[in-house]
Amino acid sequence: MNKTLLATALLSCMMAAHAADQNDTTAQNNATALDPVIVTATRTAITVDDALSSVTVITRADIERLQPVSVIDLLTGLPGVNFTQSGGLGQQSSLFLRGTNSTHTLVLIDGVRIGSVTAGLASLEQIPVEQIERIEIVRGPRSSLYGADAIGGVIQIFTRHGQADGGITPSLSMTAGSNGLFGSEAGLSGGDQHAWYNVSLGGEYTSGFPGCKFGAAEANGGNGAGCFVDDLRDDAYRNWNGSANAGYRWDNGTELAFTWLRSKNDVEYAGSPYGGNDAVNEQRVAGVRLSFSPLDIWKITLNAGQSKDLATTYYQGTYYGTYYPFAQTGFYNSRRNQYSWQNDIALASNQLLTVGVDYQQEHLDSSTGYLADNRNDTGTYVQYQGTFGRNELQASVRHDDNSQYGGHDTGALAWGYSFDHDLRLMASYGTAFHAPTFNDLYYPPYFGIPSANPDLKPEKSRSGELGLSQKLGIWNWAVNAYQTDIDDLILLDPSQNYVPFNVSKARIRGVEGQLGANLDGWQVQGYLTLQQPKDDGGAADANSGNLLPRRPERTARIDIDRRFGAFGVGTTWYVAGKSYDDAANVNRLGGYSTLALRASWQFTADWQVEAKLANAFDKEYETVYYYNQPGRTWYLTLRYSPAAH
Repeated sequence: MNKTLLATALLSCMMAAHAADQNDTTAQNNATALDPVIVTATRTAITVDDALSSVTVITRADIERLQPVSVIDLLTGLPGVNFTQSGGLGQQSSLFLRGTNSTHTLVLIDGVRIGSVTAGLASLEQIPVEQIERIEIVRGPRSSLYGADAIGGVIQIFTRHGQADGGITPSLSMTAGSNGLFGSEAGLSGGDQHAWYNVSLGGEYTSGFPGCKFGAAEANGGNGAGCFVDDLRDDAYRNWNGSANAGYRWDNGTELAFTWLRSKNDVEYAGSPYGGNDAVNEQRVAGVRLSFSPLDIWKITLNAGQSKDLATTYYQGTYYGTYYPFAQTGFYNSRRNQYSWQNDIALASNQLLTVGVDYQQEHLDSSTGYLADNRNDTGTYVQYQGTFGRNELQASVRHDDNSQYGGHDTGALAWGYSFDHDLRLMASYGTAFHAPTFNDLYYPPYFGIPSANPDLKPEKSRSGELGLSQKLGIWNWAVNAYQTDIDDLILLDPSQNYVPFNVSKARIRGVEGQLGANLDGWQVQGYLTLQQPKDDGGAADANSGNLLPRRPERTARIDIDRRFGAFGVGTTWYVAGKSYDDAANVNRLGGYSTLALRASWQFTADWQVEAKLANAFDKEYETVYYYNQPGRTWYLTLRYSPAAH
């Protein structure tokens, strides 16, 4: 289990991603495969086996094996991962990682932070699966390395890229399916011992289905009960996307890399003149990274990136602000400029010191006259990693200085011990925080009534975790138990005209388990999450002791796959327990299970056909009150992936 951190110091994030993609996935957990190399857990290149945190890695091979139609479809049911969605493909979604709020997970694309500065969350439903090379999910607090919002964890998405010594490789895929679905993707990638590149373009369309349940709009005296809409048409979805990724590595180890992603979505949804019924959303990400080593023991990495989250609302094809001039919505364009300077210094062959500075500028351009439209944050961090015999130690501290809410300090400490027979014990403790959003701080008064609170403090958390894992022959397993306490939760106070205040607390306890095996060619992987995400506001809080909204206490997922020569078959079974749509725990969302079946046929060396039947038993269920989920749906994909030449 010993690691050579000097080598880690000389590895770059991009090369780590390349190395990781050569290996089998952690999700498959083939006991004979090498551990993937990850960069998200510590901001340095380490193997999954050396990470003193709960990590799941999804590779491109997994994506093509599982045949997901969205990021939500791909990640739902992994340890600690729960999604809700207001309808079908492209509709608004929320991620609850380890029972924390949807704003408590930091999402990165190729190292660049994404998300709306108004809502405070990333729209993962807008990220096309065909543009993804791999995903790293790190569960547990990471604010001591990344700053705000990493309470539940960090999800980093890496876009498609070429392989070193990969030659020139074209790719093409076409997909058809239920609800008028059609999608296509075409790309070109390549590389040699120094350079790599990838260019990919794609798009998809579905006519969709009504997101709001029939009759919900007429309920409650015509006030819509749960949906508050008067539009029950099919919710069509269109997406256009593209990505580019290129890099060059010199013989002395200096590396320059560039990444770009753009995804534009036109989403129809159940709406009304008051809230629109058509949204055009766009995600733009661009970044450049330079790494070099002035000394053998010292590596410097410089990053510059920008992300944009653009959203415009329409009603019946007309710009919302024009159709309904009293509405305080219309367009919300978020921009984040990000810069970082990281130094990795090898103190010894098994000790690494990381010192860095992050600077971020947030800006909002909106049809709504916010009381402020920009803020900035400077974060400085220090991390130590060391291995001493069977013991491993990681410690980190960070100070963030924000132009709005001032300074905030976070820290983390983790220890691991390796027993015989690849049995490993891990314990960790960390603090984290979530910054108030622009909506919380700067939303303008509505007819003279205050809507925001500029005196809000960040939400703060304390988390402890204990884990045990082992690889034993064809078997591998892991169990992690954790507790997260969150203070100063921001809620809309009904006694104060629904102005946000730091008025609540939460306590989340959970256990995550996973078990994998290679049984005579059958790849089996199971995940189980048991959690109690509860309001902990005390006697003054009417909802104290209730479950936090839309978070089931139990979820389970089993993936089973097998290849028979040119043929492949597989299935995914997912189970979720009951949850509640509201803080008062009145509107119950029943438990449910779904079964997906999939098959593939590699009928030539370059061509493959894939088929999937999702929700095979046509189960009806809700993850958001009054909103439909897809019934039985089928997908058929033709994929062209020739060998490099």
